[in-house]
Amino acid sequence: MSGVYGFLFQVYPYVCFTVFVVGSLIRFDQNQYSWKSDSSQMLRAGTLRWGSNLFHVGVLFLFFGHMVGLFTPHSVYGVFMSAASKQMLAITAGGIAGLLCFVGLSLLLYRRVFDDRIRHTSHPTDIAILLVLWVQLVVGLITIPLSFQHSDGSVMLILADWAQRIVTLRPVDATAMSELAWPYLFHVVFGMTIFLLFPFSRLVHVWSGFATVGFLFRPHQVVRSRRLNLPPGHAVPTRRLP
Repeated sequence: MSGVYGFLFQVYPYVCFTVFVVGSLIRFDQNQYSWKSDSSQMLRAGTLRWGSNLFHVGVLFLFFGHMVGLFTPHSVYGVFMSAASKQMLAITAGGIAGLLCFVGLSLLLYRRVFDDRIRHTSHPTDIAILLVLWVQLVVGLITIPLSFQHSDGSVMLILADWAQRIVTLRPVDATAMSELAWPYLFHVVFGMTIFLLFPFSRLVHVWSGFATVGFLFRPHQVVRSRRLNLPPGHAVPTRRLP
């Protein structure tokens, strides 16, 4: 089993990250027309507004919360907060965000699976990626009661040390990871797998979310109305397109 843990926690992270970056670039270069979220709002709004809003608020909080929690060295926050206090903060905030995300994602998955009109117009990967995210979220919620059994923050320190060693290209001790309970291990491995599947699913539209920041700073576009008859030399009014 040591070889399996060595692959999952020493090699697999780099495989997933490489596919995540290179695959996204290749898809953007070769198939830009598929670079979209494939929204089904025009087919039936219904629970989409509640599901989408709850899911996106929850998942954004969880994503950035995981980034801060895993990649912030203990020496940085240890001055004003103990590992145990940080873990309780993560349990509380992550639990609330996780529940919001769970409700929203369940609504989105329900309408994709049980609404005939939406299901027949959905690509199989649309439903598959929602199922993957739903399973990952459920396992993440399962880790919350387990975390109360390690109130000293030891598990969080092990996971943070592993993540920081991965991103800084330092040797990883897979033995320490193998001693954790299975929900933690499943959550970590399945989370890396989501990055592996990222370029092949609708999740690529996340990149576009960062790109839209440039919309705020782009120059005005000139729009000329066909009914507009202006005398020579008169300035043409401009407006920003939505």
